[in-house]
Amino acid sequence: MYIVKRLFTMLMTIWVIASLTFLIMKMIPGDPFASDADVLPPEVLQNMRAKYNLDEPIAVQYLLYMKDLATFDLGISIQSETRSVNTIIAEGAPASALLGLQALVIALAFGLLLGIVAALHHNRALDYLSMFIAIIGISVPSFILAPLLIKYFAVEWGILPVASWGTWQHSILPSLALAATPLAVIARFMRSSMLEVLNQNYIRTADAKGLSTTKLVVRHGIRNAILPVISFIGPLFVALITGTFVIEKIFAIPGIGRYFVDSIFNRDYPVIMGTTIFFSTLLVVTLFLIDISYRFIDPRIKLTSGGE
Repeated sequence: MYIVKRLFTMLMTIWVIASLTFLIMKMIPGDPFASDADVLPPEVLQNMRAKYNLDEPIAVQYLLYMKDLATFDLGISIQSETRSVNTIIAEGAPASALLGLQALVIALAFGLLLGIVAALHHNRALDYLSMFIAIIGISVPSFILAPLLIKYFAVEWGILPVASWGTWQHSILPSLALAATPLAVIARFMRSSMLEVLNQNYIRTADAKGLSTTKLVVRHGIRNAILPVISFIGPLFVALITGTFVIEKIFAIPGIGRYFVDSIFNRDYPVIMGTTIFFSTLLVVTLFLIDISYRFIDPRIKLTSGGE
């Protein structure tokens, strides 16, 4: 029953987001064809507006858009009239997803490691060093870190390519630039959670019985301390993908971010709405899967609604 209710809530959330996105687009002053008014004849402009249903009342436009959305049709790009928004997302999503996944793996691997090391060496040198690295990661945004990585690793040392997309080497620098901030946040989350778990009575009892530090941390510490981090993974993954917009521009990566940024400047309403709904749906679905995964990570958690 809980899963059914969550599925219904997820669908309603997507509908609300789609409706708000549509209304916001209509509230923006101007017209996507305004720049062509002095170039094209009025008859051509009227035909172009009719093609995208812009000559219909807003209520009719909304119903037509929702009808297409129900069949997973996100419309045709205004800027690229021969390409659908579905095609644009399908072409750009793999690069953005790969970049986001690599950044997530890097952030999780090193963030968890730094957090655990800091907790196990609380108020000692390794703790201070780990948190110093975390502070640097939080303080330096990705669009500042990216040029620094290019300067040293690509230009001066020649270890990795400067930009573009093709081989796995091209994804290393943008992934590192994206992973820095979430890595630092995960490290701080894991440190705080791990310190709280290590102070629990059952941990002290296991330690008193002579359980080794490795087994104590792996069997009891990490499994209980990682739950707050898991809550953070869902939004983090979507944030990493959407956060690639600037990084994709810097590294010339053919991801969704390039199309999204260009669509804003060109008033390409179908692309703006389509990519927004795509990312929102991805976030809602990911949060749903994270909720379901709690039960498998910690059997003590029951999947019930508020009144059950």
